[in-house]
Amino acid sequence: MQINYKAYRIITSALSPLINGWLRIRLLQGKENKQRLSERFGFSKISRPQGTLLWIHAASVGEVNSVWLLIEQLQSRFPDIQILLTTGTVTSAQLVEKRALKNVIHQFVPVDTIEATNRFLRHWRPDIGFWVESELWPNLVNNARARGCFMLIINGRMSMKSYLSWQKYALLMAYQMLGCFELVFAQSEADGQRFRALGARDVRYVGNLKYDAEPLSCKEAELFALQQEIGTRPLWLAASTHHNEEEQLIETHKLLASSRPDLLTIIAPRHPQRGEEIAKFLSVHGKVALRSKGDKIAAGINFYVADTLGELGLFYRLCEIVFMGGSLIPHGGQNPIEPARLCCAIITGQHTQNFADIYAEMEKLTISIQVQNAAELAKQIDRLMGDSDLIAQKQILTKEWLRIKTGVAGRILDMTAPIFTPLDSK
Repeated sequence: MQINYKAYRIITSALSPLINGWLRIRLLQGKENKQRLSERFGFSKISRPQGTLLWIHAASVGEVNSVWLLIEQLQSRFPDIQILLTTGTVTSAQLVEKRALKNVIHQFVPVDTIEATNRFLRHWRPDIGFWVESELWPNLVNNARARGCFMLIINGRMSMKSYLSWQKYALLMAYQMLGCFELVFAQSEADGQRFRALGARDVRYVGNLKYDAEPLSCKEAELFALQQEIGTRPLWLAASTHHNEEEQLIETHKLLASSRPDLLTIIAPRHPQRGEEIAKFLSVHGKVALRSKGDKIAAGINFYVADTLGELGLFYRLCEIVFMGGSLIPHGGQNPIEPARLCCAIITGQHTQNFADIYAEMEKLTISIQVQNAAELAKQIDRLMGDSDLIAQKQILTKEWLRIKTGVAGRILDMTAPIFTPLDSK
């Protein structure tokens, strides 16, 4: 059954009460900001700034991190342009607040109902819209275009799964929605081909913005303190792990600990609020320290749960060997460029479709290693722990690979500069 945009409008209007209830449930789960929940309905306590307003929609933390350099370069070239940055998660809002860039206003993206999106657009009246990667909301897109917003997709990602879903269930709606965008900058040639097949008019490939993201930050005092606590113990990091994945990581730890009894396994969950749940699960298999509680890494600690926000840069510097989560289960994997920028030796599971092109290239260059299960993961970690030359070789390859890949933000800005110039001169 195919859904067109007219049917989508009717469905979302009819489901508005349920959407409101869903937001309330998310609020109870800690996934919404109570003080700012009204923003999800299109209301704002902040006035629209004067002048040209560029609206950038970035779904969550990964997308936000990928556009910082683009924002900074754009502000340098066009200092009078005001920026509205919307995201949909609490963690991304906290990240934007911490960054505190001048002339950047953050708002939570409205839910995709006619009422909420129109309320949002009436208030903000954006002149230009940059949609980052893949989160496209039909009502918001169509309503923005109808109000004269000049829109582009930057760093566009269209997975094969999403592409097939659009084709099967909503091809006509995809054509209408993508037709609202004047230009699509795709992450890869494959992404670009899928955007074209779904109705995008002008699709270009200039590279992936994630390669331009600066290294994640770190407080040197915190790094030194952890290094002092750990000493010379062997350690590895499981980063951005997901529900149902920790069980396999426990098995990996047990296999490694049979020959390395002082092994320390650090687990940084994708969703930090899962910290206590993970710690309780791990405690059956060894002694656990929880970072959010301020626990120290004493000699007998087997597992350290890094359940804090914005500290992956710390742990990527602490650990040379990193397993990227969301890949031993069918989630699709997490961004490997962040640990690569900090010269980590990267291991991943087989489920990496969210970053398929990146991982394929990394594996071809022998930068990353793919495993199928806990046993293979333990084998590869043990191999790396016993071969410092192999780690050094991967670090050299990674630095050269990233050097070649950077410069995407500048290329995008060069191509989009004519959009801003006439507006900026008004």
